[in-house]
Amino acid sequence: MRRAVPQYTRIYAPCALTPGALLSLRDTAAHHLSRVLRATVGDHVIVFNDGVEFSAVIARIDKHGVTVKLETGSAVDRESPLICVLAQAISSGERMDVTLQKAAELGVRAVQPLYSERSIVRLDAARAVKRLEHWREVMISACEQCGRNIVPAVAAPRPVIEWLTGLPAQRTAEVGYKGELRILMSPHAGQRLADLAQPADTILLAGPEGGFSEAEAALAQAHGFIALKLGPRVLRTETAALAALAALNTRWGDF
Repeated sequence: MRRAVPQYTRIYAPCALTPGALLSLRDTAAHHLSRVLRATVGDHVIVFNDGVEFSAVIARIDKHGVTVKLETGSAVDRESPLICVLAQAISSGERMDVTLQKAAELGVRAVQPLYSERSIVRLDAARAVKRLEHWREVMISACEQCGRNIVPAVAAPRPVIEWLTGLPAQRTAEVGYKGELRILMSPHAGQRLADLAQPADTILLAGPEGGFSEAEAALAQAHGFIALKLGPRVLRTETAALAALAALNTRWGDF
C-alpha cells in the first residue's frame, strides 16, 4: 500500500493565500511532490508565505503540474528576535549554498552577496542572474525544511566597496534605540562578542576564502564595523558566518 505524503511536508507559494483558493504550485515544488515524494490527489501538505501557513489538499496532478486547495490557515511566527543581515563575500563551489542554507535555518533576515578583491568567484551579468535565482531557491528550500514562514531576501551581488559606501549612517540619537551593531569578522581582531552590548539589529560582514583586503577592512571600520574575533582559530568563510550567527542567537536570539 502506498504511503501518503507526510502532513508536515511544507511548500512555499509566492502569492497571497486565502481559504478555499486553488493554487498551482511552482515547478520545483510540483516536481518534488509528484516525482520525489510520489504524492497523489487527496494527500495533505502545508503551504506557506509571508508569515502565514495553510493546510492544503492536493486537488490535481498531471503533466502540467500540481494544484492544491487551501483549507485553513493561521499566522505562525518562527522568526528569531535577532534582526541580522548577513553580508557574505561569495565563496566558491557549494560553500555559498551551504552558508545560505544554514543562515536561513539560523534565522538570518536577509543576505547581501558581495564581491571582494580576493574573491575567487566572478560572475558576468547572465551568470549573476542565474546564480541569484539559484540562491533564492536555496533559501526557499531551507525555509520549507526548517519551518520558517518568511523567506529571507537575497539581494543581487555587489562589490563590497560599492556596498559599504552606500550604507546609511548609523542611527544613534533616537530615544530608546539600542543601536545597530555592525560586525566585521576578522581572525586578527582583539574584540570578542562577549564584550559587546545588545543591539537593536545587526549587520554581519564575512569575507571570502582569503579574507578582505586591508583597504576593504579599513573602509568597513570607517563605516562603523567593529572587527570581531571568534576564538583563536582561523575559521573558513562558511564556518565563520554560521558560527557568528549561532553565537549571536545564543546571546540575543532564541537559542
